[in-house]
Amino acid sequence: MEAIVTHKNTDFDALASLIAAALLYPSAVPVFPRSLNVNVRKFLSLHKDHPSFQAAAEFDPGGIERLIVVDTSSWNRIEGHEKISKGTFSAIHLWDHHRPGDIRPEWSCVKQIGATVTLLVGELQRQGKDFSPIEATLFAAGIYEDTGNLTFPSTTSEDAGAVAFLLEKGADLNLIKNILRPVYGPRQKEILSEMLKNENRVKLNGYAVAFNRISIEGHTPGLSLVMDMYMEISGVDASFGIFEEPEKNQSIVIGRSSTESLDIGAIMRSLGGGGHPSAGSAMVKGMSAETIEQVCRERFSANNKAPVKISDLMSYPVLTVSPKTPMWEAAMLFREKGCTGLPVVDEHGLVGIITRRDFRKGKKPLRMDSPVKAFMSTKVVWISPGSSVDQASKLMVKHDIGRLPVMDEGKIIGIVTRSDIMRFYYDLLPD
Repeated sequence: MEAIVTHKNTDFDALASLIAAALLYPSAVPVFPRSLNVNVRKFLSLHKDHPSFQAAAEFDPGGIERLIVVDTSSWNRIEGHEKISKGTFSAIHLWDHHRPGDIRPEWSCVKQIGATVTLLVGELQRQGKDFSPIEATLFAAGIYEDTGNLTFPSTTSEDAGAVAFLLEKGADLNLIKNILRPVYGPRQKEILSEMLKNENRVKLNGYAVAFNRISIEGHTPGLSLVMDMYMEISGVDASFGIFEEPEKNQSIVIGRSSTESLDIGAIMRSLGGGGHPSAGSAMVKGMSAETIEQVCRERFSANNKAPVKISDLMSYPVLTVSPKTPMWEAAMLFREKGCTGLPVVDEHGLVGIITRRDFRKGKKPLRMDSPVKAFMSTKVVWISPGSSVDQASKLMVKHDIGRLPVMDEGKIIGIVTRSDIMRFYYDLLPD
């Protein structure tokens, strides 16, 4: 006999992986945890007869010869793991897209990819296995949910390719939109408001990190959505929501980051949970919210290196001109140096910026002897050397400018351009 298991608080990637694995292992029984994502529970209530499964509470690993584990590589994320992990299986097969955990399989397909079900869909495609439009829709929902509609940094071309294949197999985008509809009501709005009012922002390893400790009562769906919304509004590099249930002496911990360079999943795994570099969660029992926050701070500082700063990207020394420099001389500098803008500096410091755009105003021969100060922009937007690349990018977009002088203690020490930012974002920086 064979069985397929997945993690608690089952999301659509886990559910889809469970069903896809059942197609690849036709003699195996899918085992469903009791704790399901709210949208997953709604989906299953409409599809009670499809597929057949066994409840985790009734599952006896005693007669299982081969165990198939999907969308997790950690025993403690599986319901009833105390009993299951002690099973004497002849083999364990593992399908996952997370970092390695404590499950030691005889065979595995583990890859850093947007969704686990992408791996299983790829195998179904290779084997020429047939499946229904309902299953294609479920598989696509799993990919869309775990990749943020193919927008998360962890998304790969394989995820997009799997979605294309599933659409060919009849996946219904309208149904996907309905089943992935977020749970957001008065209580969720309340929690988000409380988080924004009482956030605790700190600098850790050069990153802006926010911590929130919120007390909740009973089952509160939509916390992941609240965290996503908080990240969008707050603009921090990473955030941790610690949702404490005092009566049960437990807390739900949800972490988010705006960049894959921060491994939130690793921190959640250290708390008994799991996740990806940009998102993760854990259920922690018997530990105060204050202690959990301290653990998250320590693990964050230990696991994550300092981010790239503007001082790492800027060019220096900086070519400058004085306000009295004639326009023809500035034109020669533009041509010789291939630059598109120059800081204007006098004895007191930075007073303006002259760009090719400004220079076009002075193309008439009679005005070429005019000083730079007649055409320069005096509203100078600058940035400090310790700022992040994201901060520089936002300033450039907000003010529609292509360069930022880098200032330290009133002195210009470098300059960063739009090209520098683009090279960084597209990973074109030299080793």
